Amino acid sequence: MDAKAIISQRIKHIRKTLKLTQQDFANDLKISQSHAGAMELGTRKIPERIIKIICFTYNINENWLKAGKGEMFKKSHDLKLEEAIKNFNKLDDLLQDYVLKQLRLTLEYQQSKDKKNK
Repeated sequence: MDAKAIISQRIKHIRKTLKLTQQDFANDLKISQSHAGAMELGTRKIPERIIKIICFTYNINENWLKAGKGEMFKKSHDLKLEEAIKNFNKLDDLLQDYVLKQLRLTLEYQQSKDKKNK
């Protein structure tokens, strides 16, 4: 079995493990249901961009998806950072600037608090 077919099988396994319909899976990836189905069947090339989106969206270990190495899902410590990035990217520029400013202020507060406790 070639690499494309193996990745196709893993994509289907991801979807079924997450109990998603092809339509829900496609909606999450911003592709058509027929595109999602063709990827699972191995009749459509799976671009690197889609692999990255699948891994990011569902917390999938890219090494597992491509090569079968490691666990299917990433470790939980990566989840908070990925959630923050995912939500940050949904914000418009003005709100992103606001969030960054608040983050800097929060870090300054924590650093000053840490210095007082030493």
